[in-house]
Amino acid sequence: MVARNLRTIYERTGKYLCRFLNYWVNRGPEGKIFSTPECRMPNPESKWDLSSIRSRGEGVGGPSKAIADWGEFDLNRGYPMKSIFYAGMVSASLVTTVMAQTGALGGNTANIERAVTAMQSKLVEQRRDIHMHPELGNREVRTSQIVAERLRALGFDEVRTNVAGHGVVGLLKGGKPGPVVAVRADMDALPITETNAVPYKSLVPGVKHACGHDAHTTIELGVAEVLSRMKDQLPGSVKFIFQPAEEGTPPGEEGGAALMIKQGALENPKPLAIFGLHVSPELEAGQIGFCSGAAQASADNMDIVLHGKMGHAAHPDRGIDTIVVAAQCVTALQSIKSRRVDTFDPVILTIGTIHGGTRRNIMTDEVKMEGTLRTFSPEVRKKVEALVNETLDGVTKAYGATYEVKFEPITSVVYNDPTLVVEVLPTIRRVVGATNVVEVTPRMGAEDFSCYQEVVPGFLYRLGSGNKAKGITADIHTPGFDIDEECLPVGVKVMSNLVIDFLNDHSNKEGIK
Repeated sequence: MVARNLRTIYERTGKYLCRFLNYWVNRGPEGKIFSTPECRMPNPESKWDLSSIRSRGEGVGGPSKAIADWGEFDLNRGYPMKSIFYAGMVSASLVTTVMAQTGALGGNTANIERAVTAMQSKLVEQRRDIHMHPELGNREVRTSQIVAERLRALGFDEVRTNVAGHGVVGLLKGGKPGPVVAVRADMDALPITETNAVPYKSLVPGVKHACGHDAHTTIELGVAEVLSRMKDQLPGSVKFIFQPAEEGTPPGEEGGAALMIKQGALENPKPLAIFGLHVSPELEAGQIGFCSGAAQASADNMDIVLHGKMGHAAHPDRGIDTIVVAAQCVTALQSIKSRRVDTFDPVILTIGTIHGGTRRNIMTDEVKMEGTLRTFSPEVRKKVEALVNETLDGVTKAYGATYEVKFEPITSVVYNDPTLVVEVLPTIRRVVGATNVVEVTPRMGAEDFSCYQEVVPGFLYRLGSGNKAKGITADIHTPGFDIDEECLPVGVKVMSNLVIDFLNDHSNKEGIK
């Protein structure tokens, strides 16, 4: 009975598959491999003539070989049972495989959903604790201790501390052999005074988590807990990177992603890919934003020193007014973007500070200016640096002054590997729903996640954290910034599913193609 039922399934499935193939070979739209002139039959109503197809389309190979294995069949007068039977077996096997994989994914998603629902209050509590005790770059002592203790309590196989200062790297080895994937969260805060009247307001004067790193750290700890409970099912290992100093370091200090990499965060073992997220108040909680390819600009610090000649304000002709020179330089530099660079190349050149002068009636002989340069390609970056030198040289010479300029590269372009993005988007859509996954435009803000992407393929996506109905709309790096804490469980669910699906997909592969 079972054999007879299977045979019936194979035969019925095979008949539909044969009709499908016949459509593509004889009536398929132009541009499809089976509808090329070499593969199309002269008379769509006739039987397959395999010898004719081979003689006219030997180079195509794919359809000829497939058809040769099945023998002749006719669209209007029926198909040989052998062809139908074997075609059905292939189709049914494929369907069975897909259903099995779908069931496994659905099971993981349901397990993760239950685990995250149970820890939701804990996520809020953890985030608020970190928010109330913010620490600046390279000073994340308390935060890193919380992270390390938590990873050890979860039974991580390895927990490295003091990486790049206060960084923590944990390794969770799965119960099955497979690849390694990394996830990264940043931990540092900003020198900003909080203005929000909330119970979890920062307790550190002048320091606040105004970029969501408290949420990033909390979410990654949540992912660590979820995956540690599923450790035996993981076909591979997960490397958790908790990074200090993403926002920058005190003068004269190294830090951030570059130092994490320098001190081995991506080695022993080296991950196949790395994932990260960043809160985005412009997206509503529950939404995920993605940008394939160049997603965030590179950033360079720019330091300019102008030299003039000191003189009395009553006799400007006897000196060189360096402040006037500085004003002309600021204006002239802005014309680089508007008149010297291709209008389709995104460039931002900003002078953020100007320091010069000691008294109101003395023309100073020195002015210092600090600025930032943001671009999306190394070629444009190099061109703008040359134009800055050319512009400063021309302006200062016109006034009899001189200049010095120094560029300090901070981060490269955040480049989300397109192949990786395409691979994981189905997972994200499955978790939050297709309508909640939105493509966002590239942004000029910099992120040192790009350092990791220079070593392994990576994907930094946007976690919606705003809520217009609740009035949570303030931008990052502002005194009033906050998040809708409903984004915390969303972040844990998305990243947990993404990691598991990636390990499953690559358990028998060598790399990302």
